[in-house]
Amino acid sequence: MITVLAGWASLLGMATVEAADKITVSESRPIDIRMQNGGFGASPADIKAVLQSTAGELWRYCPSVRLPGIDVYHRSDHPQTDLKVTAESRIAIGLAARDNHWAQYSFQFAHEYCHALINYNNNHTEVASHARYPNLWLEESLCETASLFTLQALSRSWLVAPPYPVWRDYAQWFSAYLEERLRLPEHHLPVGTRFIVWFHANKSGLRRDGTRRDRNTIIASQLLPIFNKEPQGWGALAFFNPASNQSLAQQFVNWRSRCPRKLQPFVGKLAAVFDVET
Repeated sequence: MITVLAGWASLLGMATVEAADKITVSESRPIDIRMQNGGFGASPADIKAVLQSTAGELWRYCPSVRLPGIDVYHRSDHPQTDLKVTAESRIAIGLAARDNHWAQYSFQFAHEYCHALINYNNNHTEVASHARYPNLWLEESLCETASLFTLQALSRSWLVAPPYPVWRDYAQWFSAYLEERLRLPEHHLPVGTRFIVWFHANKSGLRRDGTRRDRNTIIASQLLPIFNKEPQGWGALAFFNPASNQSLAQQFVNWRSRCPRKLQPFVGKLAAVFDVET
């Protein structure tokens, strides 16, 4: 089972490299991250370097998106993107990782950074709503996809250009953490079940509770190859309409119509995963 997953992750990684070679990415814009001291058990400067590297794997594909600065603090329970910006108009993100578990920091921060791209882009000042709106599962699954995508990307980029040269050996731990996540039985479709069959059987449960990580990861595994092939699609997140009470089909149609024309086909490919036409 481990060998199969490793091969699967490797193939997805190759797709990302090939796609990235064919597009122009934006790597020059700085990412404004401030660390709050206390609770992490590791150097704030080192954590900041990890988080900037993590965010950069998504940010490079969002050249037209603007975000406020980000304040990162430690929480003992779970990662969270706060509902409103701070008094200094900065995004507040709490992480539960500790010590030098860089892969866990990256996994958590990529998820929350994806929420920030969706909710705080281009001068928005608060998360639309944390109420259990029907399609919250889609936002959560996109953010879970961001975590998987980023772990793959870091496992390659740190081999070439880690934040510090002595960290090059850490690159392997990103892919190891990814495979550990994907190996869990609850993150797999039932044997012999096609995704669309599983999705329709679980649709009502997803709409009742959109934050179940087992279901989110199953969905993320379907979305990941699409983002790997066309990573510029991360730029479409800025046009996602969160907290909508629309049907799933209406949500995708609305999302696609809000996107620049060059990103509209990408949103259509995501919709097709759920048998939705846009």
